[in-house]
Amino acid sequence: MRPVEYTTEEIIAAGETIQASGRNVTGFALRQKVGGGNPSRLRQVWEEHLASKQTAEVEPVAELPVEVAETVAAVTKALTERIAALAVELNDKAVKAAERRVGEVVRAAGEQREQAERELADAAQTVDDLEQALADMKAEREKLEQHFAEKVIESQKQAVEIAQLKERLAAAEHSHQEHRKEVAKEAQRCADKVLAAEKARDEYEKEARAAREKTAHFAGQLEALQAQNAKLLEALGKDKGGA
Repeated sequence: MRPVEYTTEEIIAAGETIQASGRNVTGFALRQKVGGGNPSRLRQVWEEHLASKQTAEVEPVAELPVEVAETVAAVTKALTERIAALAVELNDKAVKAAERRVGEVVRAAGEQREQAERELADAAQTVDDLEQALADMKAEREKLEQHFAEKVIESQKQAVEIAQLKERLAAAEHSHQEHRKEVAKEAQRCADKVLAAEKARDEYEKEARAAREKTAHFAGQLEALQAQNAKLLEALGKDKGGA
């Protein structure tokens, strides 16, 4: 994947923010601020920005009038003689300037060394941060792997329990079906018994009705016989009285 490129404006804004906070602007500090990028490129953009601020703007020079040009020519001739006299002074100044330049180079080298040390310190801190983040990620991964393994074991246990429940459910359904068959048979037997009882009741009622009819018939005959006996007894009583 192509690395993300950050604009010059973003890098300069990040450097100004770091500088405003009182920190040294290093490549790694810029990288942490913008969120990525090559530290060397980020540092180069920032240094070019600083150099551009220090460069003086050159204004165009207007041409000299004729009178001034002639005066300058005369002065130049006079100065030619003065130049020889200034050669020694210039040489002395050149030597001193060279010495100052050497001092500046030495000082610049020291500043660059300090800058490199700061860059190295920022890099080391970044490496430490990355190593800590990697360690945290490894710990999190191990935790997730352990959690996954526990879930797999739990899932296997649940699968076994589900299989056992299915077996129990199948056995319960079979038992329920057998129980329903027995209940149906028992209900049929009860229905048959009820029908038989109703039939027996009908026969009993029929016999009882016939017995009541016979009883009534016998009772009528008995009353007739009793009446007849009474008449016979009365007749016998009359015959005895006449004799």
